[in-house]
Amino acid sequence: MGNVFQGVGFAYSRPLYWQGDDFIKLGGVAAVTGGLLFVDGDIRDIARDTKDDVPEILLDYGYYAGAPQNNYGAMGAVYLTGLFTKNEKLRRTGVLLISSATATGFLQQLTKSLAGRARPGKELGRNHFKPFGGSAGYRSFPSGHAVLTFTNAHVIAKQFKNPWVKAGIYTVGVIPGLSRIYDDQHWASDVFLSWAMSYFMVEAIDLYLDRKYAEKYNQTPKKTSLDFSFSMQHIGVSYTF
Repeated sequence: MGNVFQGVGFAYSRPLYWQGDDFIKLGGVAAVTGGLLFVDGDIRDIARDTKDDVPEILLDYGYYAGAPQNNYGAMGAVYLTGLFTKNEKLRRTGVLLISSATATGFLQQLTKSLAGRARPGKELGRNHFKPFGGSAGYRSFPSGHAVLTFTNAHVIAKQFKNPWVKAGIYTVGVIPGLSRIYDDQHWASDVFLSWAMSYFMVEAIDLYLDRKYAEKYNQTPKKTSLDFSFSMQHIGVSYTF
């Protein structure tokens, strides 16, 4: 738990150390979020028109997968499995899951309270904000379900090298966020910002955990060799990496 809370603090302190490229990334996220704000209403209309075509199981999965109690139960199981099997990589993954979810979860709760954006279902429009609105109807920006599930997806995807496996994991990870748009609980800009928050929080805490754990997923020793071969017919050079 010490690593969990220190990882959260480390992630929150990163803006103090940002440099040029980091501000470019921040600008990119702000630009895309702002762009989506202008078309939130159009995206909502498309979602409402096509909702009947979406399998109900996907909408149900999106709701239950993003529930905090389900997330923390699964994340705790990952850490305990690593603890009892003495698998340091699995323990590190568990800590990364818990600390990233905690960091993003607290930040999104604070942000949605400060912003007080009305949910689509309140029929007040995409530009209606009531800071410190308090009621659930004014807690749209960003999405808690999207934050938690994409955080998990990004952490788990980092365990694999195969791009197809990664793509599958990310696909599953974005379903809850999309389902919240179809359920008329969040705007598209809410969901995108949630995904961006999750990504950067995981990356920051993963950097911190490099200092705490000797072993890391996908960490294999690099073996390089340079060999020469000679014969009457050829001269060869072989470089293995």
